[in-house]
Amino acid sequence: MIYSHLLETEAAISFVKECFEKHLSARLSLTRVSSPIAVLDGTGINDDLNGIERPVSFPVKALGEQKAQVVHSLAKWKRLRLMQLGVRPGAGIITDMRALRPDEDYTNLHSVYVDQWDWEQSIFPGERNLAKLKDTVIKIYDSLRLTQREVAEKYHYVFASGEAGASSGEVVAAFGEAGAARCAGEFPFLPPEITFLHTQQLLDLYPGLSPKEREREAAREYGAIFLIGIGGDLSNGQPHDGRAPDYDDWSSLNEEGYHGLNGDIIVWHPVLECALELSSMGVRVNRDAMVRQLELRGCPEKAGLQFHSLLMQGLLPECIGGGIGQSRVCMFMLRKRHIGEVQVGIWSDHQRRQMAMEGVELL
Repeated sequence: MIYSHLLETEAAISFVKECFEKHLSARLSLTRVSSPIAVLDGTGINDDLNGIERPVSFPVKALGEQKAQVVHSLAKWKRLRLMQLGVRPGAGIITDMRALRPDEDYTNLHSVYVDQWDWEQSIFPGERNLAKLKDTVIKIYDSLRLTQREVAEKYHYVFASGEAGASSGEVVAAFGEAGAARCAGEFPFLPPEITFLHTQQLLDLYPGLSPKEREREAAREYGAIFLIGIGGDLSNGQPHDGRAPDYDDWSSLNEEGYHGLNGDIIVWHPVLECALELSSMGVRVNRDAMVRQLELRGCPEKAGLQFHSLLMQGLLPECIGGGIGQSRVCMFMLRKRHIGEVQVGIWSDHQRRQMAMEGVELL
Protein backbone atom coordinates (compact mmCIF):
# COMPACT_ATOMS: atom_id res chain seq x y z
CA MET A 1 0.00 0.00 0.00
CA ILE A 2 2.89 2.35 -0.75
CA TYR A 3 0.64 4.73 -2.65
CA SER A 4 -2.39 4.65 -0.35
CA HIS A 5 -1.69 8.20 0.82
CA LEU A 6 -1.99 9.37 -2.80
CA LEU A 7 -5.60 8.18 -2.77
CA GLU A 8 -6.10 10.21 0.40
CA THR A 9 -4.63 13.21 -1.39
CA GLU A 10 -7.08 12.72 -4.25
CA ALA A 11 -9.94 12.63 -1.74
CA ALA A 12 -8.67 15.83 -0.13
CA ILE A 13 -8.46 17.54 -3.53
CA SER A 14 -12.08 16.62 -4.23
CA PHE A 15 -13.14 17.91 -0.83
CA VAL A 16 -11.48 21.30 -1.37
CA LYS A 17 -13.04 21.69 -4.81
CA GLU A 18 -16.51 20.71 -3.64
CA CYS A 19 -16.38 23.11 -0.67
CA PHE A 20 -15.17 26.11 -2.63
CA GLU A 21 -17.54 25.72 -5.57
CA LYS A 22 -20.46 25.33 -3.15
CA HIS A 23 -19.66 28.57 -1.36
CA LEU A 24 -18.81 30.53 -4.51
CA SER A 25 -21.97 29.47 -6.33
CA ALA A 26 -24.14 30.44 -3.37
CA ARG A 27 -22.59 33.89 -2.96
CA LEU A 28 -22.65 34.83 -6.64
CA SER A 29 -25.88 33.00 -7.59
CA LEU A 30 -24.11 30.81 -10.14
CA THR A 31 -25.56 27.83 -12.01
CA ARG A 32 -23.20 25.11 -13.24
CA VAL A 33 -23.16 24.72 -17.04
CA SER A 34 -21.36 22.59 -19.61
CA SER A 35 -18.48 24.12 -21.55
CA PRO A 36 -16.22 23.39 -24.54
CA ILE A 37 -12.65 22.15 -24.59
CA ALA A 38 -12.12 23.75 -28.01
CA VAL A 39 -13.59 26.57 -30.11
CA LEU A 40 -13.35 27.38 -33.81
CA ASP A 41 -10.42 29.48 -34.97
CA GLY A 42 -11.17 32.92 -36.43
CA THR A 43 -14.19 33.66 -34.25
CA GLY A 44 -12.39 35.71 -31.60
CA ILE A 45 -13.91 33.56 -28.86
CA ASN A 46 -10.69 32.07 -27.49
CA ASP A 47 -8.85 33.93 -24.76
CA ASP A 48 -5.66 35.55 -26.10
CA LEU A 49 -4.17 35.85 -22.57
CA ASN A 50 -1.16 38.17 -23.06
CA GLY A 51 -1.48 37.96 -26.83
CA ILE A 52 1.72 35.96 -27.41
CA GLU A 53 0.77 32.45 -26.24
CA ARG A 54 0.20 29.86 -28.97
CA PRO A 55 -3.02 27.87 -28.74
CA VAL A 56 -3.09 24.16 -29.50
CA SER A 57 -4.94 23.87 -32.84
CA PHE A 58 -6.16 21.04 -35.01
CA PRO A 59 -8.25 20.55 -38.20
CA VAL A 60 -11.80 19.23 -37.89
CA LYS A 61 -12.53 16.70 -40.63
CA ALA A 62 -16.34 17.04 -40.35
CA LEU A 63 -16.04 20.80 -40.96
CA GLY A 64 -13.93 20.57 -44.09
CA GLU A 65 -10.64 20.73 -42.18
CA GLN A 66 -11.59 24.03 -40.53
CA LYS A 67 -9.25 24.64 -37.62
CA ALA A 68 -10.27 24.57 -33.99
CA GLN A 69 -8.29 25.71 -30.94
CA VAL A 70 -8.06 24.19 -27.49
CA VAL A 71 -9.19 26.97 -25.18
CA HIS A 72 -6.81 29.06 -23.08
CA SER A 73 -9.77 30.04 -20.92
CA LEU A 74 -13.48 30.74 -21.43
CA ALA A 75 -13.39 34.49 -20.75
CA LYS A 76 -15.35 35.43 -23.87
CA TRP A 77 -17.28 32.18 -24.40
CA LYS A 78 -19.06 32.69 -21.06
CA ARG A 79 -20.39 36.07 -22.14
CA LEU A 80 -21.88 34.49 -25.24
CA ARG A 81 -23.44 31.81 -23.04
CA LEU A 82 -25.01 34.41 -20.75
CA MET A 83 -26.66 35.92 -23.83
CA GLN A 84 -27.85 32.56 -25.15
CA LEU A 85 -29.27 31.50 -21.78
CA GLY A 86 -30.89 34.86 -21.08
CA VAL A 87 -29.33 35.10 -17.62
CA ARG A 88 -30.66 38.09 -15.72
CA PRO A 89 -28.48 40.59 -13.80
CA GLY A 90 -27.46 39.29 -10.40
CA ALA A 91 -27.21 35.67 -11.56
CA GLY A 92 -24.54 33.85 -13.49
CA ILE A 93 -22.88 30.65 -14.59
CA ILE A 94 -19.92 28.55 -13.47
CA THR A 95 -18.12 25.80 -15.35
CA ASP A 96 -15.27 23.37 -14.95
CA MET A 97 -12.71 24.73 -17.43
CA ARG A 98 -9.89 22.57 -18.76
CA ALA A 99 -7.24 24.17 -20.96
CA LEU A 100 -3.81 23.62 -22.49
CA ARG A 101 -1.17 26.34 -22.46
CA PRO A 102 1.95 24.83 -24.05
CA ASP A 103 3.95 28.06 -23.79
CA GLU A 104 3.87 28.06 -19.99
CA ASP A 105 7.29 27.85 -18.32
CA TYR A 106 7.56 25.03 -15.80
CA THR A 107 7.67 26.18 -12.19
CA ASN A 108 6.19 24.94 -8.93
CA LEU A 109 3.09 26.96 -9.87
CA HIS A 110 2.84 26.37 -13.63
CA SER A 111 1.88 23.48 -15.86
CA VAL A 112 0.80 23.14 -19.48
CA TYR A 113 -2.49 21.81 -18.10
CA VAL A 114 -4.83 24.40 -16.59
CA ASP A 115 -7.94 23.71 -14.53
CA GLN A 116 -10.05 26.52 -13.17
CA TRP A 117 -13.53 27.55 -12.18
CA ASP A 118 -14.61 29.86 -14.97
CA TRP A 119 -17.55 31.98 -13.80
CA GLU A 120 -19.52 34.88 -15.20
CA GLN A 121 -22.28 37.01 -13.67
CA SER A 122 -24.67 39.26 -15.57
CA ILE A 123 -24.84 42.83 -14.21
CA PHE A 124 -26.72 46.06 -14.85
CA PRO A 125 -24.93 48.72 -16.97
CA GLY A 126 -24.82 50.97 -13.91
CA GLU A 127 -22.77 48.37 -12.04
CA ARG A 128 -19.75 48.75 -14.28
CA ASN A 129 -17.78 50.34 -11.45
CA LEU A 130 -15.19 49.73 -8.76
CA ALA A 131 -17.81 49.19 -6.07
CA LYS A 132 -19.24 46.18 -7.92
CA LEU A 133 -15.75 44.81 -8.54
CA LYS A 134 -14.78 45.06 -4.87
CA ASP A 135 -18.06 43.61 -3.64
CA THR A 136 -17.57 40.60 -5.91
CA VAL A 137 -13.95 40.14 -4.80
CA ILE A 138 -15.05 40.14 -1.16
CA LYS A 139 -17.61 37.41 -1.87
CA ILE A 140 -14.96 35.28 -3.56
CA TYR A 141 -12.58 35.87 -0.69
CA ASP A 142 -15.27 34.91 1.83
CA SER A 143 -15.70 31.66 -0.11
CA LEU A 144 -11.97 30.98 0.25
CA ARG A 145 -12.08 31.61 3.99
CA LEU A 146 -15.09 29.36 4.45
CA THR A 147 -13.32 26.62 2.50
CA GLN A 148 -10.24 27.12 4.66
CA ARG A 149 -12.33 26.59 7.78
CA GLU A 150 -13.92 23.39 6.45
CA VAL A 151 -10.53 21.97 5.46
CA ALA A 152 -9.14 22.85 8.88
CA GLU A 153 -12.00 21.13 10.67
CA LYS A 154 -11.86 18.01 8.51
CA TYR A 155 -8.09 17.55 8.66
CA HIS A 156 -7.50 18.79 12.21
CA TYR A 157 -5.51 21.91 11.56
CA VAL A 158 -5.16 24.74 14.01
CA PHE A 159 -5.69 28.23 12.63
CA ALA A 160 -3.05 30.82 13.42
CA SER A 161 -5.76 32.84 15.14
CA GLY A 162 -7.16 29.84 17.00
CA GLU A 163 -10.56 30.46 15.39
CA ALA A 164 -11.09 26.85 14.28
CA GLY A 165 -12.61 24.33 16.64
CA ALA A 166 -9.95 21.70 16.01
CA SER A 167 -7.36 21.35 18.75
CA SER A 168 -4.94 18.91 17.14
CA GLY A 169 -1.90 19.70 15.02
CA GLU A 170 -1.92 16.12 13.77
CA VAL A 171 -1.90 15.69 10.01
CA VAL A 172 -3.88 12.95 8.29
CA ALA A 173 -2.63 10.72 5.51
CA ALA A 174 -4.03 13.09 2.89
CA PHE A 175 -0.79 15.03 2.97
CA GLY A 176 1.72 12.18 2.93
CA GLU A 177 4.96 11.83 4.89
CA ALA A 178 6.65 14.78 3.21
CA GLY A 179 3.57 16.90 3.70
CA ALA A 180 3.45 16.16 7.41
CA ALA A 181 6.40 18.41 8.18
CA ARG A 182 4.91 21.20 6.10
CA CYS A 183 1.45 20.86 7.63
CA ALA A 184 2.28 20.40 11.30
CA GLY A 185 1.15 23.30 13.43
CA GLU A 186 -0.79 26.25 12.17
CA PHE A 187 -2.99 26.25 9.08
CA PRO A 188 -2.20 28.72 6.26
CA PHE A 189 -4.17 31.64 7.60
CA LEU A 190 -6.06 34.02 5.36
CA PRO A 191 -6.50 37.41 7.06
CA PRO A 192 -10.08 38.48 7.90
CA GLU A 193 -10.13 40.94 5.01
CA ILE A 194 -8.46 41.20 1.62
CA THR A 195 -6.46 44.38 0.91
CA PHE A 196 -7.21 46.33 -2.27
CA LEU A 197 -4.26 47.95 -4.07
CA HIS A 198 -3.98 49.46 -7.51
CA THR A 199 -1.01 48.47 -9.65
CA GLN A 200 0.09 52.13 -9.68
CA GLN A 201 0.03 52.22 -5.87
CA LEU A 202 2.13 49.06 -5.84
CA LEU A 203 4.64 50.64 -8.21
CA ASP A 204 4.78 53.74 -5.99
CA LEU A 205 5.41 51.55 -2.93
CA TYR A 206 8.16 49.46 -4.53
CA PRO A 207 9.57 51.50 -7.46
CA GLY A 208 12.84 49.57 -7.61
CA LEU A 209 11.29 46.12 -7.86
CA SER A 210 9.96 44.08 -10.77
CA PRO A 211 6.18 43.45 -10.97
CA LYS A 212 6.51 39.93 -9.51
CA GLU A 213 8.79 41.20 -6.76
CA ARG A 214 6.20 43.86 -5.91
CA GLU A 215 3.49 41.21 -5.70
CA ARG A 216 5.66 39.12 -3.39
CA GLU A 217 6.33 41.99 -1.00
CA ALA A 218 2.67 43.04 -0.86
CA ALA A 219 1.41 39.47 -0.44
CA ARG A 220 3.89 38.85 2.35
CA GLU A 221 2.90 42.06 4.14
CA TYR A 222 -0.88 41.79 3.81
CA GLY A 223 -1.48 38.05 3.44
CA ALA A 224 -4.10 38.54 0.72
CA ILE A 225 -4.42 41.34 -1.84
CA PHE A 226 -6.55 42.24 -4.82
CA LEU A 227 -4.39 44.01 -7.38
CA ILE A 228 -6.49 46.38 -9.51
CA GLY A 229 -5.75 47.58 -13.04
CA ILE A 230 -3.77 44.84 -14.76
CA GLY A 231 -3.21 45.50 -18.45
CA GLY A 232 -2.92 49.27 -18.68
CA ASP A 233 0.34 51.23 -18.73
CA LEU A 234 1.54 52.72 -15.44
CA SER A 235 3.57 55.85 -14.76
CA ASN A 236 6.75 54.02 -15.84
CA GLY A 237 5.21 53.42 -19.27
CA GLN A 238 4.80 49.68 -18.70
CA PRO A 239 1.80 47.56 -17.66
CA HIS A 240 2.10 45.61 -14.44
CA ASP A 241 1.28 42.51 -16.49
CA GLY A 242 -0.32 41.75 -19.83
CA ARG A 243 -4.05 41.33 -20.31
CA ALA A 244 -5.92 40.83 -23.57
CA PRO A 245 -7.80 43.94 -24.78
CA ASP A 246 -11.18 42.35 -25.47
CA TYR A 247 -12.60 40.97 -22.23
CA ASP A 248 -11.46 42.75 -19.03
CA ASP A 249 -11.81 46.52 -18.76
CA TRP A 250 -8.37 47.75 -17.72
CA SER A 251 -8.58 51.24 -19.25
CA SER A 252 -11.70 52.96 -17.84
CA LEU A 253 -11.17 55.58 -15.17
CA ASN A 254 -12.53 54.29 -11.86
CA GLU A 255 -13.93 56.06 -8.80
CA GLU A 256 -10.54 56.25 -7.08
CA GLY A 257 -8.89 58.11 -9.94
CA TYR A 258 -6.98 55.14 -11.36
CA HIS A 259 -7.57 53.20 -14.56
CA GLY A 260 -9.01 49.72 -14.52
CA LEU A 261 -11.99 47.66 -13.38
CA ASN A 262 -10.18 44.34 -13.21
CA GLY A 263 -7.46 42.60 -11.25
CA ASP A 264 -5.98 39.52 -9.59
CA ILE A 265 -6.54 37.85 -6.22
CA ILE A 266 -3.12 37.05 -4.76
CA VAL A 267 -2.32 35.34 -1.44
CA TRP A 268 0.86 34.56 0.46
CA HIS A 269 1.84 30.89 0.14
CA PRO A 270 3.69 30.06 3.39
CA VAL A 271 5.25 26.81 2.14
CA LEU A 272 6.90 28.29 -0.96
CA GLU A 273 7.16 31.75 0.62
CA CYS A 274 5.85 33.37 -2.51
CA ALA A 275 2.90 35.29 -3.90
CA LEU A 276 0.28 32.89 -5.25
CA GLU A 277 -2.19 34.24 -7.81
CA LEU A 278 -5.50 32.43 -7.37
CA SER A 279 -7.75 34.39 -9.69
CA SER A 280 -7.81 36.75 -12.65
CA MET A 281 -11.10 38.62 -13.04
CA GLY A 282 -12.82 41.85 -13.86
CA VAL A 283 -15.74 43.87 -15.11
CA ARG A 284 -15.93 43.08 -18.81
CA VAL A 285 -15.45 45.62 -21.58
CA ASN A 286 -18.36 47.54 -23.05
CA ARG A 287 -18.22 48.79 -26.62
CA ASP A 288 -16.26 51.97 -25.83
CA ALA A 289 -13.70 50.20 -23.63
CA MET A 290 -13.10 47.46 -26.17
CA VAL A 291 -12.60 49.89 -29.07
CA ARG A 292 -10.19 51.93 -26.92
CA GLN A 293 -8.22 48.88 -25.80
CA LEU A 294 -8.00 47.37 -29.27
CA GLU A 295 -6.54 50.68 -30.47
CA LEU A 296 -4.09 50.80 -27.57
CA ARG A 297 -2.87 47.28 -28.40
CA GLY A 298 -2.68 47.96 -32.13
CA CYS A 299 -5.29 45.43 -33.25
CA PRO A 300 -8.45 47.43 -34.14
CA GLU A 301 -9.21 44.94 -36.95
CA LYS A 302 -10.37 42.43 -34.32
CA ALA A 303 -13.57 44.45 -33.97
CA GLY A 304 -14.83 42.61 -37.05
CA LEU A 305 -14.59 39.11 -35.54
CA GLN A 306 -17.74 37.24 -34.53
CA PHE A 307 -17.53 37.84 -30.79
CA HIS A 308 -16.45 41.44 -31.14
CA SER A 309 -19.16 42.23 -33.70
CA LEU A 310 -21.84 41.05 -31.28
CA LEU A 311 -20.44 43.36 -28.61
CA MET A 312 -20.20 46.27 -31.04
CA GLN A 313 -23.89 45.76 -31.88
CA GLY A 314 -24.86 45.84 -28.20
CA LEU A 315 -26.08 42.24 -28.21
CA LEU A 316 -23.91 40.91 -25.38
CA PRO A 317 -24.90 41.46 -21.74
CA GLU A 318 -22.87 43.57 -19.34
CA CYS A 319 -21.08 41.23 -16.98
CA ILE A 320 -18.29 40.55 -14.54
CA GLY A 321 -16.33 37.32 -14.48
CA GLY A 322 -13.07 35.50 -14.12
CA GLY A 323 -11.18 32.30 -13.62
CA ILE A 324 -10.10 30.79 -10.29
CA GLY A 325 -7.34 28.20 -10.40
CA GLN A 326 -8.54 24.89 -9.00
CA SER A 327 -5.09 23.36 -8.59
CA ARG A 328 -3.74 26.53 -7.01
CA VAL A 329 -6.57 26.72 -4.49
CA CYS A 330 -5.84 23.07 -3.62
CA MET A 331 -2.10 23.81 -3.35
CA PHE A 332 -2.82 26.57 -0.88
CA MET A 333 -5.40 24.72 1.20
CA LEU A 334 -3.41 21.47 1.34
CA ARG A 335 0.02 23.09 1.78
CA LYS A 336 1.54 21.60 -1.33
CA ARG A 337 4.90 22.66 -2.72
CA HIS A 338 4.28 21.78 -6.36
CA ILE A 339 1.26 22.01 -8.61
CA GLY A 340 1.98 18.45 -9.74
CA GLU A 341 0.95 17.28 -6.26
CA VAL A 342 -2.66 18.27 -6.98
CA GLN A 343 -2.99 17.72 -10.74
CA VAL A 344 -1.80 15.24 -13.35
CA GLY A 345 0.50 17.20 -15.64
CA ILE A 346 3.29 16.46 -18.09
CA TRP A 347 6.63 16.29 -16.29
CA SER A 348 10.04 15.16 -17.45
CA ASP A 349 11.80 12.23 -15.76
CA HIS A 350 14.36 14.72 -14.48
CA GLN A 351 11.64 16.81 -12.83
CA ARG A 352 10.10 13.75 -11.22
CA ARG A 353 13.46 12.61 -9.84
CA GLN A 354 14.29 16.09 -8.58
CA MET A 355 10.92 16.44 -6.85
CA ALA A 356 11.23 12.95 -5.35
CA MET A 357 14.58 13.93 -3.83
CA GLU A 358 12.78 16.85 -2.18
CA GLY A 359 10.07 14.56 -0.85
CA VAL A 360 7.46 15.65 -3.41
CA GLU A 361 5.45 13.03 -5.27
CA LEU A 362 3.86 14.22 -8.51
CA LEU A 363 0.52 12.73 -9.46
